Amino acid sequence: MEILGISLQALLSQLLLGLVNGSFYAVLSLGLAVIFGLLNVINFAHGALFMLGAMLAWLGLESLGLNYWWMLVLSPLTVGAIGILIERTLLQWIYKLDHIYGLLLTLGITLFIEGAFRSRFGGSGLPYSSPDQLLGGIDVGFMTLPIYRAFVVVVSLLTCVGTWFVIERTKIGAYLRAGTENPRLVEAFGVNVPLMVTLTYGFGVALAGFAGVLAAPVMQVSPLMGQNLIIVVFAVVVIGGMGSIFGSVVTGLALGVIEGITKVIYPEASATTVFVIMVVVLMIRPAGLFGKVR
Repeated sequence: MEILGISLQALLSQLLLGLVNGSFYAVLSLGLAVIFGLLNVINFAHGALFMLGAMLAWLGLESLGLNYWWMLVLSPLTVGAIGILIERTLLQWIYKLDHIYGLLLTLGITLFIEGAFRSRFGGSGLPYSSPDQLLGGIDVGFMTLPIYRAFVVVVSLLTCVGTWFVIERTKIGAYLRAGTENPRLVEAFGVNVPLMVTLTYGFGVALAGFAGVLAAPVMQVSPLMGQNLIIVVFAVVVIGGMGSIFGSVVTGLALGVIEGITKVIYPEASATTVFVIMVVVLMIRPAGLFGKVR
């Protein structure tokens, strides 16, 4: 069976592969949305911290002999700790300033981290294999879906749903949202707002590190692996609505699928599809699909 001269098998295959890319978009944009929505900081360092998560996974295996499962826990925790250090020493001074200061500061952090790793490891990709338990594929009729890619989709969805639930449906999330709106009032109830802000940033960048470990067996680990991806992820966040967790997750998954289908229908446009959609959405709804007009 063919649709627009394209076999249904090829279309469905790209749809599934697009869902895998969309899972990376969703987890990365989730971290960005958490940081911007709760801290009002445009974290341009997110791509570098995504790369850092992948590089730490590779270093853990090569230097310490720690396998994928260990690094899936340790790498995000390490990236989160580095994020806490960044927030305490640098970001806390620019919260009340214009967004451009946060953007420039995190851009500088990005250049420093990427430059340091590039000078040590070069710009070429480093291989990182999937864990033995997730090797092989699943026959879904029209293609053989690698087990690891299916694992990425499931884990990404669980991570996104869990984060949304904590922030939108728990007392901790209520304190976080209230602390960004009226910190003095929340402090009057005995809540340590500065510590809460620090931990929120640490959690947001830990999500980037987590996505980096998930991506390591799919992409080649490289000091520059976050550069191109973060531009697309920023577009995802803008389309979904800056600060909207639900919007970022849904948009990330949807755009990954759309991008995958575009590669089959019109490959030349696959690299620009996300940005064309962003322009159209902003013309119709400047706050994004799920964003709130302020």
